[in-house]
Amino acid sequence: MGIAEKLVPARQRHLKWPFFDTLEAVLMTLCGVMLLAFSTTVMLDIVTRTIGRPWLWLQEATSTFFIYGIFIGAAAATRRNDHLYLTAVTEAMHGRMRLVLEVLIRLVVLGVAFCLIWFGYLNFLRGFSSFRMPSMTPIASLYAAIPLAGVLIAAFTIEQLVNGCRNGFDHPESAAADVAPDRRVDGGAS
Repeated sequence: MGIAEKLVPARQRHLKWPFFDTLEAVLMTLCGVMLLAFSTTVMLDIVTRTIGRPWLWLQEATSTFFIYGIFIGAAAATRRNDHLYLTAVTEAMHGRMRLVLEVLIRLVVLGVAFCLIWFGYLNFLRGFSSFRMPSMTPIASLYAAIPLAGVLIAAFTIEQLVNGCRNGFDHPESAAADVAPDRRVDGGAS
């Protein structure tokens, strides 16, 4: 089993298109990189300030890793149904009521994605008139993450809407896929 297969869970395969699996694996890897980079820059910022020789650019790097990590993570979590989703309510339902609620929830998420795209793009354009200190980089470099996340969230939501309406949102193999096949339910007792 390769790294990509470990990063992309087998659950809810009926809602996913295989060609997005590689993108999901890349997004999950980027989330890990952003988290590691964010933690490292915070630590270095603390250490350099403690010894009396602060690296001023570290705060810029920290905020960049934090912001990109949040928006990349939101997109990855949308694909995995781990974010922006009312799982407990919908999983307790079946049939037509579940279909209606699942579609309604995803339409709301799609609306949020379009707001991220539109208003994120407007902020991105306005960001060229403001600059980050001390590097004088346009703040648009931070705002670029917002419409990018909106595009990814919209694509993943459309994927789930199309596949959910085709295949149904309620699939019994979804729960079975979460349990590893080599694990025994009885705890190993014979």
